[in-house]
Amino acid sequence: MSGGRRLYWQAGITLAVLVAAVGMLAAHRAMLDSGTDQLAAADEEWLLLACLAAVATWGCAAVAQQGAVAERLPRGRLVAAQFAASAANHILPAGAGAAAVNLRFLTKCGLSTRRSATALAVKAAVGGFVRCVLGVALLLASPGTVRFSAHVPKALLLLPVAAGALVLAVALSRRLRRAAAQALADARDVHRSRARACALWGGSVAFALLHAGVVVAVVHALGLALPTSHVVMAYLVASGAAALLPTPGGLGSLDAALALALTSAGAPGQTAIAVVLGYRLLTGWLPMAPGLLVLGLLARRSAL
Repeated sequence: MSGGRRLYWQAGITLAVLVAAVGMLAAHRAMLDSGTDQLAAADEEWLLLACLAAVATWGCAAVAQQGAVAERLPRGRLVAAQFAASAANHILPAGAGAAAVNLRFLTKCGLSTRRSATALAVKAAVGGFVRCVLGVALLLASPGTVRFSAHVPKALLLLPVAAGALVLAVALSRRLRRAAAQALADARDVHRSRARACALWGGSVAFALLHAGVVVAVVHALGLALPTSHVVMAYLVASGAAALLPTPGGLGSLDAALALALTSAGAPGQTAIAVVLGYRLLTGWLPMAPGLLVLGLLARRSAL
């Protein structure tokens, strides 16, 4: 498939998902208004904790990115690039915004385009693997989570598995086999250094747990009595499912999947929507404007 045709397909899928999301919001306007009211009356201390967890995710992303490359990256600009990438990721579909910002940043730091791309591929692969491992570990450590998973729609649980199979199929295609081999070589190179491996894996684990922590804190802020293990599993399942739909920042796909997973865990529909709104507010909407300003500042200073 040519680049232009692929772009049209992605734009079409993105538009379809966004239209469906707007339609769902319009159909559930009363529930959305109730969720907004609940969020306005939420516990401020828990919301502050959720905000701190959201801010910390950018530092964890920077640590993981540093672990994926051998060169020492400038720390301040690295963290700023992750902040800017998060904002860009809510504009372009399927993580393209974050990938473009980080690719540009790494090449500006002296890495070749090929090595920058493979470093991003290694980081993304580790991030996806970490989420799967965390989900399995949670199922093994908490018997209650197994009972919760039985109530989650099977299609939702299978979507992350399908995403992994799709990535594997792409990686094994003849056209991308050479790039996959280079990424695998870079992954082996990372694990020859204990410090780099710890940064890559530690940063990826912390990034996923902090995002789940934002959801947990918002749940507590709303006074929702749900086991933490169920909330974390709901986020892991929802984020894996959202990876299959190329919407900007998972808008629509992640929201619907997370709301469905939370209601399957026992949350009332209105409260589940309030949780999703709180998560979105702290991880996407509030940082959007300052993130785009940082993006422009980095570009102006030739850091991107």
